[in-house]
Amino acid sequence: MKKKTLLIVESHTKAKTIKKFLGSNYQVQASNGHLIDLPKSKLGIDVENEFQPQYITIRGRGEILKKLKSASKKVDRVLLATDPDREGEAICWHLGRALELDPEEPNRVEFNEITKEAVKKALKAPRFIDNNRVEAQQARRILDRLVGYKISPLLWKNVKKGLSAGRVQSVAVHLICEREKEIEAFVPEEYWTIEAVLTGSKDSTPFNAELRWQGKEKIKINNKEEAEKIVQDLQNKNFRIEKITSRQENKKPAPPFTTSSLQQEASQKLGFSTRKTMQLAQQLYEGVNLGESGMTGLVTYIRTDSVKVSEEAAGQTREYIKNHLGSDYVPSQPHKFKSARKAQEAHESIRPTDINREPEKVKAYLNKDQQKLYTLIWTRFLASQTAAALLHKLRVDISAGKYKFRANGSNIVFPGYLYLYRKDKDREEVDKLLPSLSEEEALGLEKLIPEQHFTQPPPRYNEASLVKTLEEKGIGRPSTYSPIIETIRSRGYVIIDNKAFIPTELGKVVLDLLQDYFPEIINVEFTARMEDKLDNIEEGEMNSLDILQEFYESFRQRVEAADKQMENVELEPEYSEETCPKCGLNLVYRYGRFGRFLACPGFPECRFTRNVDAETGVKCPVDGGEIVLKRSRKGRPFYGCNNYPDCTFSLWKKPLPQKCPHCGYFMVQQNKNVLSCGDPSCESNIKYKTEVDK
Repeated sequence: MKKKTLLIVESHTKAKTIKKFLGSNYQVQASNGHLIDLPKSKLGIDVENEFQPQYITIRGRGEILKKLKSASKKVDRVLLATDPDREGEAICWHLGRALELDPEEPNRVEFNEITKEAVKKALKAPRFIDNNRVEAQQARRILDRLVGYKISPLLWKNVKKGLSAGRVQSVAVHLICEREKEIEAFVPEEYWTIEAVLTGSKDSTPFNAELRWQGKEKIKINNKEEAEKIVQDLQNKNFRIEKITSRQENKKPAPPFTTSSLQQEASQKLGFSTRKTMQLAQQLYEGVNLGESGMTGLVTYIRTDSVKVSEEAAGQTREYIKNHLGSDYVPSQPHKFKSARKAQEAHESIRPTDINREPEKVKAYLNKDQQKLYTLIWTRFLASQTAAALLHKLRVDISAGKYKFRANGSNIVFPGYLYLYRKDKDREEVDKLLPSLSEEEALGLEKLIPEQHFTQPPPRYNEASLVKTLEEKGIGRPSTYSPIIETIRSRGYVIIDNKAFIPTELGKVVLDLLQDYFPEIINVEFTARMEDKLDNIEEGEMNSLDILQEFYESFRQRVEAADKQMENVELEPEYSEETCPKCGLNLVYRYGRFGRFLACPGFPECRFTRNVDAETGVKCPVDGGEIVLKRSRKGRPFYGCNNYPDCTFSLWKKPLPQKCPHCGYFMVQQNKNVLSCGDPSCESNIKYKTEVDK
């Protein structure tokens, strides 16, 4: 008689997907994430007794735990199959203790993808719970609890209620504030460039070359007068090719996605927030109903910092490339990619669970955004296993008297992975064709193009660049990037304007207090070293108690000093010239989850608020009012007439001042570089590529 088994996973969707893989001897139930955690109402850490955590059943989760206990008593064995990371390991540990499972019996199963083969293979090889992983996760939880529950009350007392200070979120705010200081202190400098439009004596196709040197010195043109003088000097010079350097370059594809690179690329290519990307990726991982095939996981585990690819997946993909692209596109050996330092190599990169499950084949079963993200993951992974591109690169050095110009060109000899996938950097580097040229060839000057520039301040962080910086500096881990961004937004420490983070006055005030009283909390190097120590705990190289004691001794002293010395901070309200239509007071700017808004300072007696409307420069086609950016109750941006409620005209796509060449109606932004007519009744469905303000 076969053993009855209870398999516990984290989500109902995952349970639903896995049920169809297993026979009647298996029950599959979900824990709905954590069931046991530290209490919300108090610190929950006994700092006098080796930092013992005081775990409780999370409020509202008692019935789930009761149901799992009851089910566990009716089966022969219980297997725990939460996510394959530290947090998943900790959930298994809590469940094992709550269900009184025998610690001498292996009951932990782990799979990187939710497919029939992966799940069945994992069920055949249960292992013991990894106590080092659990200890590392518990140490992280205790550190975060100590920082949050010790510092946050000081902010409530001295700034305002509802604030928080997190061990990692504070570093993110620090990075954003430091970047803002750089921008504010930046003084632009003028400089000029000069390009020559030239033609060869054999091939009359014009090409551009940039002025680089004057004699042996790199040229620097500071103003218009200098530029005009050089242009005048060049008018009578003979342009001649001094040297042509030709080389071939093998260009390897980018590695498959990690959590961080997926968030960055989805932001840049699809315009998705980190939160949206992770929500969609979770859905693709846990399973989608594919009709007759039932619930199927389409991608592997989506919280990973590894670029590793299993031999089975690499072999299957090489076969796919051979059959669909040809043998030339199969590299002689599978590409090897180096993961980031301290990456969890037990994980894999994010990839499709079956490369033969092409995006078009599953399109009918996915919503629009799921389809976009799956296509991105599928294409990037396929490209990562495809042969390198072969580029022919040319560098042409040109003399004109004492001046030296340079032209760079490249063309694709063999497209390799570029046939499938190109990053923005790839687009800049390839397909810059030059005409047929030879050394000592005399060139004709078509025209000279002097152009004024100003040095630019460093750009503000957006979600993609902030995630990239956090990863590069070793701050946080794959599962933390999206919650970090959500927290600093919801607390009002930053707002997002045109997709860029701007620190609020509140964010600056809180950061200044942390800088004065808890400098190590916002120190990038300190936080990165702590992440390394947590990794060392997982690897069994360090003891968590030693790390907690070392941290807490100095931290406790700082908390005591701050409690005595920190003074109240009055946040000065930022008044607008607009008055409240209900009581006549000047409205003030406030910060909420969706950015800045206007509110009456007479709250709570007067509760008037309204969105800060950003002008678009487009007139309403109904009454001639201004179309402005607004937000729905759920925070979704849309565009509407500023004469609302008298005029209810609105639309989702951003209107632009450009006019439709067919009907004269205003154009709307379709996506990053494409716009179309904003009138749905316009007979023209043409979409125009453009370089518009993003």
